[in-house]
Amino acid sequence: RATFLQSVMQRFLAAIRFLTIIPISGKMGHDDASLSGSLPFFPLVGLLIGTCTAVLSRLLVLLFPQPVVAVLTVIILLAISGGLHMDGLSDTADGFFSSRSRERILEIMRDSRAGAMGIMAVVVVLALKITTLSTMPPVRMGWAVFLMPIAGRVALLVCMSLLPYARPEGGMATLFYSQSSKVAAIWGTVLLCIAGLLATGRIGFLACVLTMGFVFIFARYCRKKIGGATGDTLGAGCELAETMIALVFSIHY
Repeated sequence: RATFLQSVMQRFLAAIRFLTIIPISGKMGHDDASLSGSLPFFPLVGLLIGTCTAVLSRLLVLLFPQPVVAVLTVIILLAISGGLHMDGLSDTADGFFSSRSRERILEIMRDSRAGAMGIMAVVVVLALKITTLSTMPPVRMGWAVFLMPIAGRVALLVCMSLLPYARPEGGMATLFYSQSSKVAAIWGTVLLCIAGLLATGRIGFLACVLTMGFVFIFARYCRKKIGGATGDTLGAGCELAETMIALVFSIHY
């Protein structure tokens, strides 16, 4: 029993180490085995991020105007992941909108320099997140912020379950590709929809369903463009899922 609990803790800490910049002392969760087995904990890390960020946003709205809180909240969401997923969005946009061959797209995505398309994609996503969060009632904003990180981390799982890894030489993301990715994606989607339903009823459930539908369409687009997924497209899927949650919550109802 102690060994099982230790294994669970190692995989959970590996998920936290990979998805956040939260400093964790010790050596638990550093090995490849823990990292490859951490997929089921991605939604829980999203739940942890969402809970903390939602609480912070509700406290900040007592001190600052809501537009300021929206900006600070988006900064917090960016900072907690070290900008990893936003960087993936930028690289994906540079490659996908270059009108080049599959091989050249993959080369462009590997380039660390940001191009015009990548910068525009980042600006658009940040603008959508900030404007949607700043224009909804404070209570609704708190629930949207709660669900956004969960949806983003579940999007990672869904894309991995639907797409093969696109680079023949492999990459860091290949550690996560296993038979358990489909089970983790189902579990994460169920958790997300339950969280949405419990949070705000039908609108929360609808937001989660529409977001996962959008992630499915994005995955199909990735297959068409490069034949699968890379670490960059996974990060892009995470950012787009968060944005989709905010967009649905901003609908007047």
